[in-house]
Amino acid sequence: MWKKVCISPDTTIVKAIEIIDQAALQIALVINDKGQLLGTVTDGDIRRSILRHLSLEEPVNKIMNTAPRFVYREQSRQKAILLMKNSKLRQIPIVDEYQRLVGLEIADEILSPPPRDNWVILMAGGLGKRLNPLTEICPKPLLKVGDKPVLETILESFIVQGFKHFYISVNYKAEMIIEHFGDGSNWGVEIKYLHEKTGLGTAGALCLLSARPEEPLILMNGDILTKINSGQLLDFHKKNRTEATICVKEQQSQIPYGVVTIDKNRLKNIEEKPVRSFFINAGLYVFNPGVLDYVPDDSYFDIPDLLKILLKNGKEIGIFPIREYWIDIGRFDDYERANHEFPEVFG
Repeated sequence: MWKKVCISPDTTIVKAIEIIDQAALQIALVINDKGQLLGTVTDGDIRRSILRHLSLEEPVNKIMNTAPRFVYREQSRQKAILLMKNSKLRQIPIVDEYQRLVGLEIADEILSPPPRDNWVILMAGGLGKRLNPLTEICPKPLLKVGDKPVLETILESFIVQGFKHFYISVNYKAEMIIEHFGDGSNWGVEIKYLHEKTGLGTAGALCLLSARPEEPLILMNGDILTKINSGQLLDFHKKNRTEATICVKEQQSQIPYGVVTIDKNRLKNIEEKPVRSFFINAGLYVFNPGVLDYVPDDSYFDIPDLLKILLKNGKEIGIFPIREYWIDIGRFDDYERANHEFPEVFG
């Protein structure tokens, strides 16, 4: 299988992404025409390039790790496993005495995700007014995308990644959501509910937790569909040692006019219909348990409020760029698009 992730240094980043995703090994191995290992490209390398606004048509030699860890084939498998464990690596290339790639050692948990004790909190208490009249009779998290409610797809995506402890915040038409999901036993997991008597915003329901988690928790809006690997997100958060991590999605927008740059009253440049890139909040977060100390009791409180307080108190917040499929179904056109794309993306 490792041969499927071998690429040349002039392979484009977008092609590397395709190869990494198809092989599900979370790595691409960059080799020259002699088969010698030149470097590696991981999911983290790609996300860092996205934050730099690097074009995905650039070659991978601009983002690859040119000094990857490796083992020689003469060395024992136990040494490779020990190196992966001590260096927190998920994979390690195997080379011969001429640095030619001859294999790839893979940690077992890549193909079989380990159980995750982290709590997952799904926010499902909103009114969904932008999707009226659909949400007049059905809460937005229970609207079907494809053949099942959007919140069910979200739940199942976490389950296959090893998560088993869930909280769902409910308010509007709460009884319908509780009736559908129950205690989670139909999915082999545990589901508890955070009952908002009045709307508490996108972060306020955190005050309803009756206990404090021991591990970082994941908070996600209940109207988002994404193929993100939440295990990678947690690993990223822990590696960066931040108090919180916010997921972002790169968006591009074309200005339909010529943009003029001036200096005093003189023209410096004119750019016709430029395309601008920016990052939007993707509605998915990781918080350390201590963040709960900043959530007020029984008050309307949004995520931006929480993030501003954390920054004001000198807490570091990491940025995790989503390169995978992502869509918010909060508007009719996006809801229709999600239904159209669902069979191909989630089928």
